[in-house]
Amino acid sequence: MSTIDATLGAEGGPGGPGGPGGGTQQAGPEGARRQWLIAATGAVGGVGLLATAWPFVDSMELSARALAVGGPVVVDVSDLAPGQLRTVAWRGKPVWVMRRTPEMVRALQQPNPGLADPLSKASEQPPACANATRSERPDLFVAVGVCTHLGCTPVLRLDDPAINAELHAPGGFLCPCHGSRFDLAGRVVKNVPAPANLEIPEYRFLSDTSLQIG
Repeated sequence: MSTIDATLGAEGGPGGPGGPGGGTQQAGPEGARRQWLIAATGAVGGVGLLATAWPFVDSMELSARALAVGGPVVVDVSDLAPGQLRTVAWRGKPVWVMRRTPEMVRALQQPNPGLADPLSKASEQPPACANATRSERPDLFVAVGVCTHLGCTPVLRLDDPAINAELHAPGGFLCPCHGSRFDLAGRVVKNVPAPANLEIPEYRFLSDTSLQIG
């Protein structure tokens, strides 16, 4: 029995809507044609629905892929106090945004023979950040908070006498995994496991109170 025959048997046979005692008679060629048109219309409607839904689903997948790759991140620094550090996520990495005090900036601008790469010649940073503070603005420091040794996250230490004495500055960063130390511009000291300064990502200021990373 064909598909159309099965349909007619169910709807046009005895006891069915189209059979004796049933509803409108649909048996014969005309009934078969009508049933075929109904089935075809439903199939076309289903394809149309899928065609309409697919661009929406595809756009959702594209957005998810864009997020996974890591789009730009906007950071509001209007309420960032001097000496405060904020961490945001970008491309699966912690990125620091810190407002340095004038005292911190002055210390970074002084020569320090204890730094392994004080001029950041072997480090990653945008051209605009190739300076003593490694930043576009001296007061705002942006860096990837990942140690260049094995990927641990250093911690900010502002009240550590040993670090302050070593860096000749009011604070620095200490890697808790293997003891590497960095100044408040992310420059590594000599004779520690970390081979390079902290990475400075691409960023730009959108206004005096906001910046975009990436």
